[in-house]
Amino acid sequence: MYKLIAVCLLAISTSLQAEQSPLRFAVNDSWAMPMLRIENDRAVGGILFDLQQRLAAKVGRRARFVVLPHMRVERALNAGEIDVRCYVNPTWNNIKHKRFVWTRPFMTQRDLLVSTKPSNAQVEDLYKERVGTVLGFNYPRLDSLFKGGQIHREDARTQEQTLLKLVAGRFGYAITNERTFHWFNRQLSPDQQLHIHSVVASVPVSCVVRDEPDVPTARLLRAMDEMALDGEFEEILNAYR
Repeated sequence: MYKLIAVCLLAISTSLQAEQSPLRFAVNDSWAMPMLRIENDRAVGGILFDLQQRLAAKVGRRARFVVLPHMRVERALNAGEIDVRCYVNPTWNNIKHKRFVWTRPFMTQRDLLVSTKPSNAQVEDLYKERVGTVLGFNYPRLDSLFKGGQIHREDARTQEQTLLKLVAGRFGYAITNERTFHWFNRQLSPDQQLHIHSVVASVPVSCVVRDEPDVPTARLLRAMDEMALDGEFEEILNAYR
């Protein structure tokens, strides 16, 4: 009898401990504001910081932000070292879907072709140009152009570094997401501001959740649905416009 009680208490204790363990969110160290602010290798602000803090609170967990190089994020997710990865589209990665589930999208990601001079150029119009990109990022529309040598990829470690190199004249064009572009441009004087040429891609972005007993997967999916219905996604996005 005592042995049974002890086993039951241990099971309850283990369950409570698991319930209160933090949710581990992947943080890509190549992100820039307004998506994420990283200081001293810690996530401290931005759209994704606010979204993930709020999501964790809704399921009664603390958020733990695991900062990783872009090339290690997918491997860490597949290895069970992180629980949730947000700001991702199924076409960007080789995530093993049997172990993971996708939430509803929380925003649309628009990638832009930009430069220091105004134009309406499409990426297909460029020839032998060096184009600023982010190390490890996938650009499906540009793959054949890179492989065929029509344009040349020039990687930087972060989105912000890509735009800084563009301003410095290291290359003539760059690919960046719309929100980072507008945030970066606000810091420049009118004569330095960058110009949008065209939209390269526009895709919905979601979170992917590890589907294991120690992760409140179903509650996270419901929380994302509730946030959408309550207008919380737009509230967070509007705070960084």
